[in-house]
Amino acid sequence: MSVDDLEWENQRVFLAVLRSGSLSGAARMLGIAQATARRRVEKLEAALGTSLFTRTPSGLVPTEQAHALGEHVDAMDTAARAFNRRANAGASSVRITSSELLGVQVLPPLLAGVRQALPELRLELSVSDRLEALARQESDIAVRLQRPTEANVVTRRVGALQVGLYATPACIECHGLPLSLAALKDMPVIGPDRRLADHRRLVQEGVFTPEQTFLICSDSHLAQFAALRAGLGFGLCPQQLAEPAGLVQVLAAEVNMAVDIWIAMHHDLRRVKRAATVFDLLAAALEGFLAGALNQPPSSAHQP
Repeated sequence: MSVDDLEWENQRVFLAVLRSGSLSGAARMLGIAQATARRRVEKLEAALGTSLFTRTPSGLVPTEQAHALGEHVDAMDTAARAFNRRANAGASSVRITSSELLGVQVLPPLLAGVRQALPELRLELSVSDRLEALARQESDIAVRLQRPTEANVVTRRVGALQVGLYATPACIECHGLPLSLAALKDMPVIGPDRRLADHRRLVQEGVFTPEQTFLICSDSHLAQFAALRAGLGFGLCPQQLAEPAGLVQVLAAEVNMAVDIWIAMHHDLRRVKRAATVFDLLAAALEGFLAGALNQPPSSAHQP
């Protein structure tokens, strides 16, 4: 077998199957049909003369050879994306990724300043709680709730969300004012659904007691915020979003967290003017937005 016997598209699909864990996941990732993904993998296996996956009732299990080859294909993919970044340095678009809550509730107003400074630039806003890889050029700029750990990434902490426990005035009037974390177990509380790691983290950080149950459940922070604004229960919310929504903070002394916000981009893009300009403008806008809450006293329910 020679290099000429290998097609990059087959290897790209193989890498997507490794990353997603299934043919269907790879197909969604690449925007192709599942049958096409299967044919690509089979063609690569035929060219290599070996099986890359073991077919089981529960799905595809990568062989040792697949894991070994995957490291090389991953390096090729990274190099190809770096080539593409440099080749498209003059392109007129910048892709920004963030979590649902930030992407819907925070970023759009802040991007107005970017549009004023760069009116001809096309902005792409990818909103998902799945982290898009900067190294693989899935996005140019990322706004995240945790510090990025990828290699060759420029990061900047722009401030913190001041997270507390909130409810609508009507919810407090209906269910009363909780005087302790323990009292919340008898009240409607909004929280995570099937994401058990979120529940454990909230308990470990002392936000809720281990006995706390959630009557309104969602793994989407955006859905939790919507439920909170609708008065369905008590829930966590950044002060920066709670104040404009007319929510009232409760148990302020017991529930008070600072969640750092980071903005990041691939190191290569610092030399690309359009991307670097958007990075700096958005970072400054985020810093101003996040600092605003520090100068405002929170709205608190009257406590006897």
